[in-house]
Amino acid sequence: MLSSFFGNLIISNRRNSIFAPNRHSSMILTDTKILQSIENGEIVIEPFDRSCLGTNSYDVHLGKYLAVYQDRILDARKHNKITELEIGPEGFVLYPGTLYLGVTQEYTETHNSVPFLEGKSSVGRLGIDIHATAGKGDVGFCNHWTLEISCAQPVRVYEGMPIGQLIYFGVDGLIENFYNKKPGAKYNDRSIRPVESMMWKNKF
Repeated sequence: MLSSFFGNLIISNRRNSIFAPNRHSSMILTDTKILQSIENGEIVIEPFDRSCLGTNSYDVHLGKYLAVYQDRILDARKHNKITELEIGPEGFVLYPGTLYLGVTQEYTETHNSVPFLEGKSSVGRLGIDIHATAGKGDVGFCNHWTLEISCAQPVRVYEGMPIGQLIYFGVDGLIENFYNKKPGAKYNDRSIRPVESMMWKNKF
């Protein structure tokens, strides 16, 4: 059963339903609410480690794949190809002036709230940014998270290091258009590798 925190009215099953949260729902989910949502299948985190659950967030980790764009000058109207890199046991050194696409080890699904991916303070203090603008997911987003990584100075990173934290915001109002059901959604295909920009698929 959905928690009274959301006050949701379920129409059909949870993953394909229209949610009608109550007026108090637009808040950050606490650890107990995140756990409750996982038990209800409203949030999925694979793999899940209870020790990674914070007071109101969940820590995610850097996957072993990185990617860089092949061309130095990118074109928003064209498909900019990437070259894949792999983080070995010795780690991988990031350099300023290059955009690295990374990916989370964790696969996530969010069906009852809006997920936000933010950097951890310890990562920020190494001069690492994990996203340029795309820190927010949509309700219904089901995938690994692609990271847009940049750094202030050379820094060595490692597969499996904590890289960010997911924060979940409750929603207020009906949801009719879940991200994983949108026919034009560009990042629905499940991938353990970073996914390049699909801006070129837009009409402009």
